[in-house]
Amino acid sequence: MTNIPRSGLSRRSILHGAALASGAIALGGGLGATSASAQTTDTDGVRAAQPELYWRGAWNARPPSSPIQVLANAPSYIVVHHTATANSTNYSLDHALALSKSIQNFHMDSNGWADAGQQLTISRGGYVMEGRDRTPESIAAGHHVVGAHVANYNSTAIGIENEGLYMTVGPTQALRDSLVVTLAWLCRAYGLNPHSAIRGHRDFNATACPGDVLYSMLPELRNATASVLTAQGVKISALREPTDDGPTYPTVPDDEPDHEFYHGPGRGPDDFTR
Repeated sequence: MTNIPRSGLSRRSILHGAALASGAIALGGGLGATSASAQTTDTDGVRAAQPELYWRGAWNARPPSSPIQVLANAPSYIVVHHTATANSTNYSLDHALALSKSIQNFHMDSNGWADAGQQLTISRGGYVMEGRDRTPESIAAGHHVVGAHVANYNSTAIGIENEGLYMTVGPTQALRDSLVVTLAWLCRAYGLNPHSAIRGHRDFNATACPGDVLYSMLPELRNATASVLTAQGVKISALREPTDDGPTYPTVPDDEPDHEFYHGPGRGPDDFTR
């Protein structure tokens, strides 16, 4: 695995490409506060549709406290989480952006991590937001931003935080729909088979995350993602399977913050990222 410098596709070039491809760009308060229905190039050279994504500037993200690691290889897993926060009925964009800000503050100030642990966040209103710095441009290039969201697998897993606590109830339809679009985007961008790549946090660590109900929805979400990809002309059987032997439940260090069992640990002893 090779670390790569921040070069090549910039946010401006990604947004420019999105404008040419879809004509859908909404600017607000400068480039950093932009959302865009952008597109990335997947492994077969075809343009893969990206959900409307709100950049870190839209929620006034702090800079990381140390350099973010970007690997030249693609991840093998897409890990579904819940935030284990209240099931808010505020479905507005303002609430979604405030959620991203609060997650970053908690991860940096309480957990001592370099940045938000997850790469992407989806609110109960269905808004999709960049989490850890450098995520959208890395996905566009087929690279992997190393986060802090699933202990011992951060170098091979990209994480999606879904707002809410899903032990006894399910997510909103808006969140579910945005999650399927996001999963299809990531599977196509990285050439991953949704039936083997889409996992829940509890598949890797001792945790209740992403909640009993959302976890039980994973087969449905895998099938829905596969249907989206098939409709786009992607042959599911040709997509990549995970390249390792799968989850092995390695231990988590005692000093790793685990404030809420419903969410679980984000780092293990073999993680090089904070």
